[in-house]
Amino acid sequence: MTATIQASDRTLNGHAVSVAGAIKRYGMCAALDNVNLEIRAGRFLVLLGPSGSGKTTLARCIAGVERLHGGSICIAGAVVDDGRRQLPPERRDLAMLFQDYALWPHLTAVGNVEYALRRRHLARVEGHRRALQALEQVGLESLADRYPHQLSGGEQQRVALARAVVARPGLLLFDEPLSNLDADLRERLRVQIATLVRDSGATVVYITHDQAEAFALADDIAVLHRGKVVQFATPEDVYARPATLFVARFTGAAGELPGSVVAIDGAHVIVQVQGLRLRARNSGDLAVGSSARVLVRPAGTRIVAADRLDESTLRGTIVDVAYRGRGYDHVFRCDAGILTGIFAPSRWPRGSNVGVGIDPDSCVAYATVPDTAIDGVERRTPLGITTAETGVVDVVGTGLLAHETG
Repeated sequence: MTATIQASDRTLNGHAVSVAGAIKRYGMCAALDNVNLEIRAGRFLVLLGPSGSGKTTLARCIAGVERLHGGSICIAGAVVDDGRRQLPPERRDLAMLFQDYALWPHLTAVGNVEYALRRRHLARVEGHRRALQALEQVGLESLADRYPHQLSGGEQQRVALARAVVARPGLLLFDEPLSNLDADLRERLRVQIATLVRDSGATVVYITHDQAEAFALADDIAVLHRGKVVQFATPEDVYARPATLFVARFTGAAGELPGSVVAIDGAHVIVQVQGLRLRARNSGDLAVGSSARVLVRPAGTRIVAADRLDESTLRGTIVDVAYRGRGYDHVFRCDAGILTGIFAPSRWPRGSNVGVGIDPDSCVAYATVPDTAIDGVERRTPLGITTAETGVVDVVGTGLLAHETG
């Protein structure tokens, strides 16, 4: 391959990315199993899934750090990997941000950011100016002359963010960049990432296993499971209309209630649960008489006082309660099972006999299948590209560094 994805010295509209039939194996294990994705230019895509689902492998194949065994990847209309030929990472006009910062220890903060500009052949003064400007964008201009060991974890990650955006690449890749930070720092840096990359206009591929982080950041979400994309949709659609029981579980559930289908009513089914006829959305593969699991979202539940119970509420007991600042999350136990994360502005004491009402549009009924057919098995394979001096290797001039991050 002789093509090079062209960089620009202006604010970008981002590069479109196409993944067609991507296959990546480690021995007999398929880390990517016929993955197909179309990422529109300038969109913020989150790859969401548990450890071992293939999301990091997919991002590394897009970056050029890993080579496909089958299928193809195109960036800005150019084929960068087709399983036989591969465009080097430094010619793909992209940058990547890692969870472990990947800063050069012998360079200052401004030196690390300037390093990403070295392939732009800028005058030294101009490169230094741009690096300082990028550090200013992340609030670190006063720490420009400090070395990585003199910075906190959050400050190091902000230097890495400045380095990723300073060369204005058309594609930015983020590999769980917030996972090593405490809760307050995660939230602040999440806002900075969202603001900076959207201002740049770059296309973003962002990896996380945190569904709250995914919903907060994404224009689109691709949920991965066992090396396959099991749903590609907006955050709203993934939450409201999960394609599978795995997606529904992984994106936040109060719990599951077993029962049997007694009626079909358009897009809904009526499921007999604990003597209660519970109305739920039909996942599409249920018939009258079949066993079902009704997955309940926390937002679709409400606590009902014991003197107001009726035939539409589950009856049970509050077994735990947690203060959340804006109110209280409760754990509710009934004969059919346990529901968690049930919010109420006031505290219901442990042991309270109450009911729980459920919004039909906040629960989905799925056919009962063994859990082994739903939940995946973690697969981890190290990248295995290091240098003796630093443990990292620079693979792209815009700041992409490959680490053994698992």
